[in-house]
Amino acid sequence: MHPNLTHVRHPLIQHKLTLMRDKNTPSAVFRQLLREIAHLLAYEVLRDLPTTRKMIETPMQEMDAPILAGKKLVLVSILRAGNGLLDGLLDLVPSARVGFIGLYRDHETLKPVQYYLKLPHSMDERHCVAVDPMLATGNSVIAAIDRLKENGAKNIRFVCLLAAPEGIEALTKAHPDVKIVTAAIDERLNENGYIMPGLGDAGDRMFGTK
Repeated sequence: MHPNLTHVRHPLIQHKLTLMRDKNTPSAVFRQLLREIAHLLAYEVLRDLPTTRKMIETPMQEMDAPILAGKKLVLVSILRAGNGLLDGLLDLVPSARVGFIGLYRDHETLKPVQYYLKLPHSMDERHCVAVDPMLATGNSVIAAIDRLKENGAKNIRFVCLLAAPEGIEALTKAHPDVKIVTAAIDERLNENGYIMPGLGDAGDRMFGTK
């Protein structure tokens, strides 16, 4: 396993993920489960955020207490499915800045095509967490992280729900400095570039589209 890869095996995550994989799970439940898993993954990906100290007064006495340091965290959704994880992370870090990278996969070449990019300022001074439920071929995530680095981002983490071995290999080769946090490592990709056993197309499952 790559040193920057973290596979979160928490029982609650695995239980909720099993419900998401079930093809009979409706879109509304799928979205809610994804949001709940994002809460649990957030604890892992944000565990080493820098802190400083601040003097406050509790109802009992004055104390020197820890508080997050530096510029606000930036969360970057790789559209469109990334929004499902984004919502869960924002529940925990509502003050975070938010960026969006719009990419779709050409179904013939399996290569990413960019159609939208909007990021906060001072990316070089912020911790950055990119989110996308699926790390399949890795092409879209690699392209998204390329854009983040082109815009100054240095400390980048990536959070996904499912990862294929092929995607992990491609991403760690292209961006060995990026920390990866995933809820599952599945078996393989099929001939169409979908994760097996997977859960289908996350965006379609979230929004009820085909």
